[in-house]
Amino acid sequence: MVYSQTKTNMEKQDHLKSLLQVVNLKKYFPMKQGVLLKTKQYIKAVDDISLIINKGETVGIVGESGCGKSTLGRTLIRLHKPTEGKIFYKGQDITSASEDTLRKSIRKEIQMIFQDPYASLNPRKTLKKTIIEPLHAHRIFLKSIDRLNRVKELLETVGLDAIHMNRYPHEFSGGQRQRIGIARALALQPEVVIADEAVSALDVSIQAQIINLLQRLQTDLGLTYIFISHDLSVVRHISDRVAVMYLGKMMELAATEQLYGNPAHPYTQALLSAVPTTKGSKKERIVLQGELPNASSPPSGCVFHTRCPMAMSICKEVVPDVKAIQPNHYVACHLSDI
Repeated sequence: MVYSQTKTNMEKQDHLKSLLQVVNLKKYFPMKQGVLLKTKQYIKAVDDISLIINKGETVGIVGESGCGKSTLGRTLIRLHKPTEGKIFYKGQDITSASEDTLRKSIRKEIQMIFQDPYASLNPRKTLKKTIIEPLHAHRIFLKSIDRLNRVKELLETVGLDAIHMNRYPHEFSGGQRQRIGIARALALQPEVVIADEAVSALDVSIQAQIINLLQRLQTDLGLTYIFISHDLSVVRHISDRVAVMYLGKMMELAATEQLYGNPAHPYTQALLSAVPTTKGSKKERIVLQGELPNASSPPSGCVFHTRCPMAMSICKEVVPDVKAIQPNHYVACHLSDI
């Protein structure tokens, strides 16, 4: 039973009511042309994604490596220019905004925390210079003493000692470096933070500390998170809603407990079957056959049909619409029509 026609109903919601809205977003990367390539080919990293992010919530983005989730995050923040589609922030279309417009407003309000807390920090800059840099670039707190006080405030906020502000990144542990990355992201007082695999490079015990920190900051500062990860257990713990991506497309989107308790898409079911359980109950592991197809030449019809254990003939020919099967539970699968 299909609850409503298609996801276009969700897309037609007034984007002024949402903090961030993505409509039919695409990001294609051109491939280098060699002598064997007669026509220009593209890697379809993000292929027709629509999504609404509401103020104060955490939306998790999950999927296998290469599914396009990190590209989606970088396109939302306009580190990548969209190929097609629209991005609205607070009702403003920022899809084609100039660099000057982005620098004056959007860059301050949407920030990113990157996966590798060492590679994302300049090894030649001290902790103090790393955090002061965005304040200087955006001309916030013109007096040096005010900027220094802001640095101290941010370090205390993320659980670091201000007496260490003259140290370099290599003098900190992985968890401490990620706290530095979080402090830098918060320096401009953003409303939206995109966390791209922000805890995947950390030990499990440190992951828990960073997750707890992010949740506290969300409560204290009223932040909105887009949390990108391949770790389904972490995503379940922190997210209000979860979007599942496969080969650049959205497979399923639902409230966290609804998606984990009643996954509708065969791909989501396969992903969740691999999550370890501590309750002692055994669950059948769904093993997907074959490799992830090449994003430069995705399969026709449903891109998942080449690995789907429930594929039908229609799946090979027709791209499934994203449909609501329950209130706020969307899935792109022909099985929902049965």
